[in-house]
Amino acid sequence: LSSEPAEMPRQFPKLNISEVDEQVRLLAEKVFAKVLREEDSKDALSLFTVPEDCPIGQKEAKERELQKELAEQKSVETAKRKKSFKMIRSQSLSLQMPTQQDWKGPPAASPVMSPTTPVVTGATSQPTPAPYAMPEFQRVTISGDYCAGITLEDYEQAAKSLAKALMIREKYARLAYHRFPRITSQYLGHPRADTAPPEEGLPDFHPPPLPQEDPYCLDDAPPNLDYLVHMQGGILFVYDNKKMLERQEPHSLPYPDLETYTVDMSHILALITDGPTKTYCHRRLNFLESKFSLHEMLNEMSEFKELKSNPHRDFYNVRKVDTHIHAAACMNQKHLLRFIKHTYQTEPDRTVAEKRGQKITLRQVFDSLHMDPYDLTVDSLDVHAGRQTFHRFDKFNSKYNPVGASELRDLYLKTENYLGGEYFARMVKEVARELEESKYQYSEPRLSIYGRSPEEWPNLARWFIQHKVYSPNMRWIIQVPRIYDIFRSKKLLPNFGKMLENIFLPLFEATINPQDHRELHLFLKYVTGFDSVDDESKHSDHMFSDKSPSPDVWTSEQNPPYSYYLYYMYANIMVLNNLRRERG
Repeated sequence: LSSEPAEMPRQFPKLNISEVDEQVRLLAEKVFAKVLREEDSKDALSLFTVPEDCPIGQKEAKERELQKELAEQKSVETAKRKKSFKMIRSQSLSLQMPTQQDWKGPPAASPVMSPTTPVVTGATSQPTPAPYAMPEFQRVTISGDYCAGITLEDYEQAAKSLAKALMIREKYARLAYHRFPRITSQYLGHPRADTAPPEEGLPDFHPPPLPQEDPYCLDDAPPNLDYLVHMQGGILFVYDNKKMLERQEPHSLPYPDLETYTVDMSHILALITDGPTKTYCHRRLNFLESKFSLHEMLNEMSEFKELKSNPHRDFYNVRKVDTHIHAAACMNQKHLLRFIKHTYQTEPDRTVAEKRGQKITLRQVFDSLHMDPYDLTVDSLDVHAGRQTFHRFDKFNSKYNPVGASELRDLYLKTENYLGGEYFARMVKEVARELEESKYQYSEPRLSIYGRSPEEWPNLARWFIQHKVYSPNMRWIIQVPRIYDIFRSKKLLPNFGKMLENIFLPLFEATINPQDHRELHLFLKYVTGFDSVDDESKHSDHMFSDKSPSPDVWTSEQNPPYSYYLYYMYANIMVLNNLRRERG
């Protein structure tokens, strides 16, 4: 054994592709090909709904399942397996019962406990002693060997598939420093879940400035690390110095291995079309819905009584966070209409745009559109996303153009225009003031970074600071539209790798050398994450795999598939997060 300290791996440990994984990959390719064939004839959401020919509810399928089950009951081996399932189930009940430690809070706020808790079973409803103290609710349990409602073989197959999917989810959640449910982790057989402190591995968010502090202070930038950044294969690598760059020895910042990622994705794709798993999930969801309805019927008054006993807490003074709201749509339609009329009445002769070297006033903008703001109504503004926009991404996008005019969108709802996004900032600040006055409402509006140019980030940070858009009730998410094909067709980008570089390189530079990127360094304190946005019903002809071309050689005008976008965004965000974690 070497006495030298072990170096952190730069990638995940690579998987050896087994025969099972290869079969799964081939099955995933068949699934993908089938989807493409049926795309024109089936609804876009057919993968996510239970088809009419689902075995549930069909007479013939039920008869076949009944015969299969009768044959199983005669089998000695099946009896043994059922017995083992029963033992596992009885052992797992101890995990389902919450311990005294799970009820947080002071004694006065703890739920009312009862020495006995009534348990409703298939045979009796006599109260039985509870092993742990619990809230005084009537609880429902289902008795029996195993409660899946399907054959044992199907149950085993579905359980294995779902456990595999949960483990994949847990792996990527932990690597991204996301919270993963502790109870779920226990069921997956991870003993660390019991002993690990709740905050272990979670990100360090920048604390909000105190009331007496200046949220726009640019003087606290840490020193320059003098690292170098270079993109290779669509992923940005950090090098300690020029010598390390020449030797191709990057700083140790883990990122997901492409081959492992595509094998995991193939397992999920194969799971989507697995019949027994779909049947089990359909039954399970119906069961849980029915169980909740029964809980409501039994305990509605108890819950209502507990709700009324909480002082100073109702719907209006409990904290609420809107985590999916576009900044360009954070105001309601009446607010937007009122703001448009106000600006026209108070500053009609202000220069607001420039076209072909000629400056245009606000009055001239409306004259060119042949409209008078006085006549505008909420209906004619037409920015409300109603039922007609459901599953219609084109109509949804057009709702961002007030009165259907892109000129008004550029003027009122953009951060980059002749006015430097002043009108947009004023409206966002008005919305923020309303949130602050309500005290208990928070939001996480989305701002767009397109990847056309590396200057988008500094411009956005400058807009944020110049117009003083900070609010203690707001944090910001960056949405990246998947529109590389549009930029490529207009010759704005040479390849997909350049788009990734424009999105992520400025963030690495601001993290490594905040002294020279003070505005972006400050803005990133209030940014919490990324989102990938576009029409998700669109299918791609290309199936993402480890054989797909890397971003620096993706030069075609075809848009990469959704999964391709997500892998390279995930990998770069992970490297960036590990670098920022190092810097505290």
